[in-house]
Amino acid sequence: MEKNVLVSGGNRGLGFEACRQLSEAGFKVWHGARNEEKGKEAAFRLQEEGLDVQFIFLDAAQPDKMDAVRDKILEEDGRIDALINNAGIFPDKKSSILDIDAVTFEEIQLVNYFGPYFLMSSLMPVMLENNYGRIVNVAAEIGVSRAMDAPMAGAYKASKYSLNALTRLFAGAARRKNVKVNSVSPGWVKTDLGGEKAEREPEEAMEGILWLSQLEEDGPTGKFFKDKEELEF
Repeated sequence: MEKNVLVSGGNRGLGFEACRQLSEAGFKVWHGARNEEKGKEAAFRLQEEGLDVQFIFLDAAQPDKMDAVRDKILEEDGRIDALINNAGIFPDKKSSILDIDAVTFEEIQLVNYFGPYFLMSSLMPVMLENNYGRIVNVAAEIGVSRAMDAPMAGAYKASKYSLNALTRLFAGAARRKNVKVNSVSPGWVKTDLGGEKAEREPEEAMEGILWLSQLEEDGPTGKFFKDKEELEF
């Protein structure tokens, strides 16, 4: 039976490539984006490639809408097999933690931390009930403890450090079920977020996401990886 997957932030960059490669791997992809026009356009481009991709409105900054996303998927498919928490923002690349204003700090946490939290809170009970689920949180190598001494990008670092904590907490909550929750660093990727000087193309950054979204029952959970290599956080 074809499995399905929800990808947040799927209309460009790594999220768009995730939708493509997950569909090519056999998933029905629910392509989540907050810009309806751009989201539908991106989904159509993938559909033109013969891929099973369906747009769904998903704004990580609107936690009160997560249950509606869940209900729409369940209404059509009756289950939710996998979730890729990819949506994220990085507006404070060159800002010290002392320089970032409160509104921007809150916006970063809302999208990068609370968005995944509320999505997992809404979707994981469905996975637990079905005794199957794979959740992949797109984290960052600069969001680990050893990177916290440098003050630059402090709000972004805090959000990604906290996301790894959520990974471990949700994995622990599902430890008696066939539901796996892991984080992955895609590396420094050439996207709007990563910039043109980044080392990797989106196509090259997908190994860890594809692997973790299709783990066997004895696979890892509560861990942080780059590709298939475990990282400390």
